[in-house]
Amino acid sequence: MLCGARGEIKPQETVLGALSHIRVLDLSRVLAGPFATQILGDLGAEIIKVEKPGEGDETRHFGPPFLKTDDGRKGDAVYFLSANRNKKSVTIDFSRPEGAALVRRLARRAHVVVENFKTGALARYGLDYQRLAAENPALIYCSLTGFGHDGPYKDKAGYDYLIQGMAGLMSVTGQPDGAPGAEPMKVGVAVSDVFTGLYATIAIQAALIHQSRTGEGQQIDMALFDCQAAAMVNQAMNYLAGGMVPGRLGNAHPNIVPYQVFRAADGHLILAVANDGQFRRFCAGAGLDGLATDPRFATNGGRVEHREALVAQLKPVFAARGTADWIGLLEAANVPCGPINRIDQVFGDPHAVARGLKISLEHRAAGSVDLVASPLRLAKTPPEYRHAPPLLGEHTDEILHEILGLQQAEIAKLRADGVL
Repeated sequence: MLCGARGEIKPQETVLGALSHIRVLDLSRVLAGPFATQILGDLGAEIIKVEKPGEGDETRHFGPPFLKTDDGRKGDAVYFLSANRNKKSVTIDFSRPEGAALVRRLARRAHVVVENFKTGALARYGLDYQRLAAENPALIYCSLTGFGHDGPYKDKAGYDYLIQGMAGLMSVTGQPDGAPGAEPMKVGVAVSDVFTGLYATIAIQAALIHQSRTGEGQQIDMALFDCQAAAMVNQAMNYLAGGMVPGRLGNAHPNIVPYQVFRAADGHLILAVANDGQFRRFCAGAGLDGLATDPRFATNGGRVEHREALVAQLKPVFAARGTADWIGLLEAANVPCGPINRIDQVFGDPHAVARGLKISLEHRAAGSVDLVASPLRLAKTPPEYRHAPPLLGEHTDEILHEILGLQQAEIAKLRADGVL
């Protein structure tokens, strides 16, 4: 039976996260798993992050840049901050029998376990789904791996970069063959990890609904390869239903024209014409009425077919004016367009400020730290920002005492023995 729920939901007048009654045991590290559990934490769940003593999550070391502590020492890499707020860090060496036993006890008191070890790795320590579910049948056990638990690649290590290549993303990213700098290109963020974290969050919440209705837990098998293939969306369908193998188009769109970056007199801007009406408005605003009536360009299908001819005519037109001039002109014509902002410009943008995309939390060692806000906007159960990303092992004594009932002498012995 499921034990250790965090109590009854309080009356409605007390604002609680939608998942405030849920406890998650987080055995994951790096990005995909921690990204998923951070979302669950933002929604109110209690996240207990189990880390290796003395080392912790690998992203604590993915720097520079590093945090600077209040006493001037080097702290965790800021990469770690991107996916680990609203968590409590517990250090347990579960390669030791005593440590594995502690993790099993925590799993008996959890609603969800999330892990991203290689297929079969946790079974060596009795921390696989079958063992934990035997002790807690209501447990939801979410595994994130590169290629899933079956298939010929199940034993391969999966890293975001490899997945971007193997699941098709790099084949459609980068300049086209023959253009300067042409080669397959990864995206500048580990999007395969991010996609998998998002999909895993959805799957966990679906399993929680089933759990609440039936009392049953279940195993969830999330693969980066699967998630990246699913995230190819229209590019995948261009092949599956359209028989076309898409290639690299640089900043152009495979199915819409003109929908790309153009160089202006003083920089670059994005033109995003998504339908024929927008194209006519663009031509009118830019003084290009002849293009709107040209039978080659009057419809999107024609513009895709005659992409090179149209773009060749547009390039010198855009190069004749500055970026701000173009954006003002196109916005006045109700044509989608925009600048290409650096990250500092993003967070300084008045819209980002108005939407509260930056938050600050008090970090135990580094004082106030800035973090990216959750984009989830729920009117009744908004995201909560309870804890800054934790120090390694910051909550070990608290969790072992409050949840497992260990006394200080027992905790001290486990620490002296190298288990914690």
